[in-house]
Amino acid sequence: MTMKMKMLSSTEYRLWNLVSLFSNLCLFVLMPFAYFFLESEGFAGSKKGIRARILETFVMLFLLALLILGIVWVASALIDNDAASMESLYDLWEFYLPYLYSCISLMGGLLLLMCTPVGLSRMFTVMGLLLVKPTILEDLDEQIYCIHLQEEALQRRLNGSTSHVYTRGSFAHQLNNELDNIRNQRNKLERRKKASGWEKNLLYPIVMLSLLAGTTISVLLVALNILYLLVDETAMPKGSTDRGIGNTSLSTFGVAQAVLEIILMFYLMVSSVVGFYSLRVFEGLTPRKDDTTMTTIIGCCVSILVLSSALPVMSRTLGITRFDLLGDFGRFNWLGNFYIVLSYNMLFAVVTTLCLVRKFTSAVREELLKALGLDKLQLSNSPTDPESGKLSANGHQKTL
Repeated sequence: MTMKMKMLSSTEYRLWNLVSLFSNLCLFVLMPFAYFFLESEGFAGSKKGIRARILETFVMLFLLALLILGIVWVASALIDNDAASMESLYDLWEFYLPYLYSCISLMGGLLLLMCTPVGLSRMFTVMGLLLVKPTILEDLDEQIYCIHLQEEALQRRLNGSTSHVYTRGSFAHQLNNELDNIRNQRNKLERRKKASGWEKNLLYPIVMLSLLAGTTISVLLVALNILYLLVDETAMPKGSTDRGIGNTSLSTFGVAQAVLEIILMFYLMVSSVVGFYSLRVFEGLTPRKDDTTMTTIIGCCVSILVLSSALPVMSRTLGITRFDLLGDFGRFNWLGNFYIVLSYNMLFAVVTTLCLVRKFTSAVREELLKALGLDKLQLSNSPTDPESGKLSANGHQKTL
């Protein structure tokens, strides 16, 4: 039995190291090759064609590799000015690639620290848009009838505006936008009307409670990990060199805890992607139907690769799991720094809690602003309500 466990452990670590290896290959070779090949046209004076573009791409990749090698070498010399560490950089496979992967994972971990708390709060809004909300004291037929009347009125105004030469410009464009908003509202109401009873009254509360439970458990695990870090040195997420899988259980509650950890890691992964595209800095990378360039697709692939490569590091650092998810590529020096790990855990817990509090108190804050009359100060800068600024037939704005 012990021999079988050792063989299983060795096979598992080999497979995980292959995953890390191909992640490095995609991130440092294939993605840059795709971008440079897309931008290349061939050297000046050479015959245009695929060969010239491939040659230019390989030259650019070689120069990029030299640039990255030099940057990492200089960074290592500045941080750890030791002859042994300088000589170890010449060992490409045993030291340089894991060191480079450590830098990428550190940047990815910081990116996850920004994206995941935002994504955890944003998941409630996303699932609220995808699912059908319960119908409580609402007359959907009356709302659909009112929407139909508004749609017909806008259609008549749009037909009347196109007959006049002087009103065909921005006014007709704004009417088209309002008509699209009205139609979207009608489609949502019709979908809510056609939804079954279990979808409206059972599925929505279950999903929302599951999201709330997953977020709460994640924050509690991080809080417990902070306590462990303060009292126990073994809680530090150093790369484990012990491959004794099966000798001792890494989960206190056995299979149930292992399944919970897997679910939480998948939940954090989805939340990080949602939070990534919710940040204003990365809104330009959001894929759009029939309007996504190849450069944007490459940028999305690189972003997902960086996030996925840092997810095992974040899960181990936050104490979501005790299993060593890092393999041979987990020899990260910064994971042994107590202050960095403690600050990472505290920032994650505090920022996630603040995002959730801001999310669930937004309705109360809006009502308070309305009661104090401060909401009128933001009307000029808030384009959220399509009904707030309609134009009349002569082009002047209506005050409702």
